Amino acid sequence: VQLVESGGDSVQAGGSLRLSCAASTGTFRSACMGWIRQVSGKEREGVAGINSGGGETWYAASVKGRFTISRDNAKNTMYLQMNSLKPGDTAMYYCAAKGQCSDSDYNYWGQGTQVTVS
Repeated sequence: VQLVESGGDSVQAGGSLRLSCAASTGTFRSACMGWIRQVSGKEREGVAGINSGGGETWYAASVKGRFTISRDNAKNTMYLQMNSLKPGDTAMYYCAAKGQCSDSDYNYWGQGTQVTVS
C-alpha cells in the first residue's frame, strides 16, 4: 500500500487546514489508519486514528476537540480536519496504515506533509 499525504501548509494560529491521505489500493478499506506527527529531533506523536469502517476514532489529548479524523473508503482516502491550530501543532504529519487497530505498529507510511503554524 502506498500512502500519499497532501494539504500541509503554513497558517496563522487559529486557522484551519485539512490534510488528505490517498491510498494506492483498495486494501485501504480494511486497514486501521492513523495520523502521526513529528517535530525534528523529537519523538513521533500519535495524533488520531480511525478503524476500517470509520465508526471508531481516537485522538491525542492535545488535539481532541480541535481535530477530526475521517475516511472515505470509496475514494481510498483519509482526512484530518484541523481547526483552531496552535504553534504547537507545527510538525511533519504522516499518515500510516496497519491491519488491525490492536496491532502495535503501523506497517505502511506516507512521506509526510509539513504543517507550520505561526
